[in-house]
Amino acid sequence: MGQFDNCLNINHHIITLVINTLSHSARMARYTGPTTKKARSFGEPIFGFDKAFERRKYGPGQHGLTRKKKQPSNYAGQLKEKQKAKYTYGVLERQFRKTFVSATRRHGVTGEVLLQLLEARLDNTVYRLGISPTRRGARQLVGHRHVTVNGKVVNIPSYSCKPGDIIAVRGKSKGLEIVTTHVGAKTNNVRQFGWLEWNLDKMQGIFLAYPQRDQIPENINEQLIVELYSK
Repeated sequence: MGQFDNCLNINHHIITLVINTLSHSARMARYTGPTTKKARSFGEPIFGFDKAFERRKYGPGQHGLTRKKKQPSNYAGQLKEKQKAKYTYGVLERQFRKTFVSATRRHGVTGEVLLQLLEARLDNTVYRLGISPTRRGARQLVGHRHVTVNGKVVNIPSYSCKPGDIIAVRGKSKGLEIVTTHVGAKTNNVRQFGWLEWNLDKMQGIFLAYPQRDQIPENINEQLIVELYSK
């Protein structure tokens, strides 16, 4: 029995180790590295304004400034555009593909609908409203239950906002320094986004409608993404 118990203990240890490893991999699947370095690899500030990027607008690495740019193949260009969109909105491959499939089933131009659905994500909407200075920060606010939708706490960053939804900072979270600092600083910027409305006094916004393509400021060639997934 002693040998049998030892085997059980060893198997239990192995199973626990595998589960912990898989959990760690799942947490690390989303990019959490240096945003400036990643932005430089795409040649544009995909995570928003970045002072460090503005100082070094060339590829990362020792030879980033002198490295010659090669003409990418069609596939490479399509793949890079998809990667840019994924990093910009902080979406993993499985979520991104699911969003694309959803876009193909809706009325309208698939590429434009894809961007509309990405813009309608709750974490992105919190970012656009100016509640957080970055999408990464907005994702944390949502995940930590600081945001409500139509009066109910929603802690799912991928929640898809619909026209008429009221997105607000949870009552006891309105005093958070990170919220008060950036809400005050970016209130005027919200007016640039015609599909959103912001009320500073109530610290809440309204998702008025899905944005038109010319309203979305991201420099993404969505048609290349459509071509990639259509192969």
